[in-house]
Amino acid sequence: MDVQFVLSAFVTLFVIIDPLGMTPLFVALTRGASREARRSIALRSCFVAFLVLTLFAVLGDKILNYVGISMPAFRVAGGILLFLTALDMLFERRTKRREDQAGPSAADPTDDPSVFPLAIPLIAGPGALASMILLTGEHPGIEGLAVTLGVMMAVLALVFLLFLVSSLLERAMGQTGTNVVSRILGMLLAALSVQFVMDGLAAFGIAS
Repeated sequence: MDVQFVLSAFVTLFVIIDPLGMTPLFVALTRGASREARRSIALRSCFVAFLVLTLFAVLGDKILNYVGISMPAFRVAGGILLFLTALDMLFERRTKRREDQAGPSAADPTDDPSVFPLAIPLIAGPGALASMILLTGEHPGIEGLAVTLGVMMAVLALVFLLFLVSSLLERAMGQTGTNVVSRILGMLLAALSVQFVMDGLAAFGIAS
């Protein structure tokens, strides 16, 4: 296998998934959670992202074509979902829900960011899914698929490791710093979600 392809695939997935940029986002989405809960959320989010990315590497183009969904439409849908998450971060809805709980045992089981929005669409977002489809298409066959999956697993391993040390980052920032970062990231997420939607609409020729 061409070493240049391996390096290109790693750089592509690393930049798109952005493990470094994902870490403060993980802190903001898991505020108030225990170390064990964060470890569980990190593991689930990376595992679900691995399954989704693997599925799209193997059958992505066939799945979208079969159900009649284009990648621009997928990008618009991901942008809308991400915008809803940004609103929760901006208006502290997640924190308010936690404050209403009597304790950890009474935590809302639906208030779990591991699958949404961490695994989908933040880690396994439209860009990452499209990249998996393009990379496997660039080198068809078992060898190309194996290399692409190996590179993807390496990037997800970095994401998981950074998630594990996220509590250190939270302690360094403090409560006030975490509140500020949460608001800033909420704004950035809102802008990113709008960009997803605009890119999808531009592909349809609706916006530029």
